[in-house]
Amino acid sequence: MNGNNYPRIIISGLSGDSGKTIVSCGLTALLKKRGLIVSCFKKGPDYIDAAWLTAASGKPARNLDSFMMGFPVIMKSFLKYGDEYGFNIIEGNRGLFDGVDAEGTHSTAELARLLQSPVIIIQDISKVTRTAAASIMGCLNMDPQIQIAGVILNKAAGERHINIVREAIERETGISILGAIPKLSDKLLLPSRHLGLVMPDEIDHKTSILEELKNIIEENVDVSKVIDIIKSVPALVHKSHREKSNRSDLVQTREKISIGYFKDNSFSFYYPENLEILEEAGAELIALSSINSAESQIIENLEKLDALYIGGGFPEINLPELAANNKLSFALRSEVEKGLPVYAECGGLMYLADKVTWKKKEFTLAGILPVKIQVYDKPQGHGYVEAIVDGRNPFFKQGTIIKGHEFHYSRITEYPRAIKSTLSLVRGKGSIDSRDGLVYKNVFASYIHIHASASPEWIEGMIESAKNYKRKKNKRLQEG
Repeated sequence: MNGNNYPRIIISGLSGDSGKTIVSCGLTALLKKRGLIVSCFKKGPDYIDAAWLTAASGKPARNLDSFMMGFPVIMKSFLKYGDEYGFNIIEGNRGLFDGVDAEGTHSTAELARLLQSPVIIIQDISKVTRTAAASIMGCLNMDPQIQIAGVILNKAAGERHINIVREAIERETGISILGAIPKLSDKLLLPSRHLGLVMPDEIDHKTSILEELKNIIEENVDVSKVIDIIKSVPALVHKSHREKSNRSDLVQTREKISIGYFKDNSFSFYYPENLEILEEAGAELIALSSINSAESQIIENLEKLDALYIGGGFPEINLPELAANNKLSFALRSEVEKGLPVYAECGGLMYLADKVTWKKKEFTLAGILPVKIQVYDKPQGHGYVEAIVDGRNPFFKQGTIIKGHEFHYSRITEYPRAIKSTLSLVRGKGSIDSRDGLVYKNVFASYIHIHASASPEWIEGMIESAKNYKRKKNKRLQEG
């Protein structure tokens, strides 16, 4: 057994929307402003909170999700991307004990036990006083192994409100109140929409937002006490030293292959590891815009690709622009007919559809998959997914078990009966009748988001598909 410092804290809450992201981002921005080294993590699969933590820290925030990744991979990821002597801020999700079942499996509390990390609870005290103490007492009694190091009150109505809650919690539980954040105006809150917060790259004033959050923490939280808590955390005891790579057995390709991926305001949901591991495996990555490209650039970029990766995001907010870029749709259809491997997740699936309807307006998109999609006001699939590969496809061997998550407001409303699906869902909604993984030629599209650290089969499939296509492409050029 080995021990390394990894000063760390988990920022948790009693529910979703308790203020965890505001505190995590504000604290990160403040520590960074003071010249301290900060690494950030997000418990769970959330892309958007992780993107804000990335913006606050200035380096990629990593997701730690025990359902998708498993606890050994989580530990390896934390050791790889955490800082041994700096500050490691881990934002929880939902309430501290909320998991996938009544036992709290895959909860933030389980992550706290794994990482041997103290927890600061962000408590929304809207319209409560002494009952806030009962909530904290409940957390202490639920699992005495979890070290609750302090509480930060949120949405406080004023000094009298703060004093009553502070006295009740500290007297009844012995847990210190580390600060109290007042109710914030909408201008000081992180902007949101139907899928949650708006991605920071879509906001021109994200720097000023982070500055405001930094000021809120500096003015309302005893940051010196928070720093003392983080510094006093015992060394993290783990079974092995930090590895240089989570994937030492990853097969490297010696062939030069190019994998493109859509990267813009429509398609921005990519775990950093998904792209990094492709590069580690030997792929050259090419970022492409689905909207802003000249016709000659579109054709040139697509023709030199050996595979294409289209992640999730918000295609629905840019449907007019995506539909107007028919040069890209035409060029992509042409490359798909030649056999270009395309892997598409959620928003990528929407882009490959024939028609997408949102707010009573129908838009024609790539037309590669013969399906029609409707975007609704409420989620059509939300949660973890487990699927078994039961059909031939370009990226996964039959029998492979895929664990991921889905969060989509859209669903397929029309499709031909003969459409080919290659995933049987044990858990989750999927795209058609508890199935997913729609296939056309070398295209694979689903609503499932996967994490490459937990799915080496996906990396192998991407690399092998790209290599095979490049060989066929070169042969075709030689014969032509």
